[in-house]
Amino acid sequence: MSEPHPASRAEIFRAFLRLGLTSFGGPVAHLGFLRTEFVARRAWLDEAAYADIVALCQFLPGPASSQVAVALGMRRGGLPGGVLAWLGFAGPSALAMILFAYGVGWAGAVDRAAWLHGLKLVAVAVVAQAVWGMARNLCPDRARATLGVAGAVLALAVPGAMGQLGAIALGAVAGLLLPREAAAITASAPHPPTEGRGGAIVALVAFVVLLLGLPALAGAGHAVDLFARFYRAGALVFGGGHVVLPLLQQAVVPPGWLGNNLFLAGYGAAQAVPGPLFSFAAYLGAAMGPAPSGVLGGLLCLVAIYLPSFLLLVGVLPFWEGLRRRVPVRAALRGVNAAVVGLLLAALYTPVWTSAVGVPADFALVALAFLALVAWRVPPWLVVLAGAVVAGALGWAGVPV
Repeated sequence: MSEPHPASRAEIFRAFLRLGLTSFGGPVAHLGFLRTEFVARRAWLDEAAYADIVALCQFLPGPASSQVAVALGMRRGGLPGGVLAWLGFAGPSALAMILFAYGVGWAGAVDRAAWLHGLKLVAVAVVAQAVWGMARNLCPDRARATLGVAGAVLALAVPGAMGQLGAIALGAVAGLLLPREAAAITASAPHPPTEGRGGAIVALVAFVVLLLGLPALAGAGHAVDLFARFYRAGALVFGGGHVVLPLLQQAVVPPGWLGNNLFLAGYGAAQAVPGPLFSFAAYLGAAMGPAPSGVLGGLLCLVAIYLPSFLLLVGVLPFWEGLRRRVPVRAALRGVNAAVVGLLLAALYTPVWTSAVGVPADFALVALAFLALVAWRVPPWLVVLAGAVVAGALGWAGVPV
């Protein structure tokens, strides 16, 4: 990483706030927005350096596009620059999702509202689009396609975090056994680390201690239990925002903190706002019944789900340049990426499909939304709004949805 530029920290916040207000389209689109802004427009780094950062953030658990944003902020302004980049990039969507949670609460008993059901149906189409796109890129051959399906079967057979971790481990081992590609490694110059190796080790130790220790402190109160559940979700998910869905569902629905209908409605609404999908955590914290809820609960869950990403970036960046050149690491990553597609396929079935699609009209709306997203390239936020309006109109007309 290059030396920090303290005088540019206001510029860092403004640049990422601009993206936080305009970057619709999901993680892959976000990576394109980030490249256009900081490689092509502002020339903060070159193509090879940007590719290195993207490779690192795909290797780590957590939201890849948000991690790339934080890493770019750290490259420009040190650790404070990373925090400012995160605030600018994730802040607008987090605020919008907290406001949506208040709106759902003020609307009263909306769990059976047709427009809310429309948001759930659009969520099915959005996840299906993610499966489609990721499978084409990450499972291009028979071996990795088989690995992806095996990951889905394992995740469905062993629900929760253990099934996801098992699928990731299976992918890593299988990746080591698959025929290896002779892909060249970019010859970019090594990056001077933003933090020293001593600070990196402290961050990694803190990551592990919090992951293992927070569940043991859950009895100290609901706030601690809530923080522990969202921290674990942020620490254990590979593949970005869509794959975290089953972990978050397991964290808040079975304990009775939030109904599954409102859970999926918030997930659908998250497609209509710019910025990272992990801001969905702010909605969950604000919408849940037990205190802390509202703004305080939203901020608590938002910080908890992102904290692992900060600790991992600070901990791994100083070591990444050497690690990424190791052939076994690159081979294992190929298998992990294929397994991630399987996890997303499993999430598409449950809880997304099973909780939303029940009658022919539901399937028709899902198919139309999928067509709009994939074939017509309609922006996701517009598809979300259209889904809510169409479902609301059908409900008003007496058509079962």
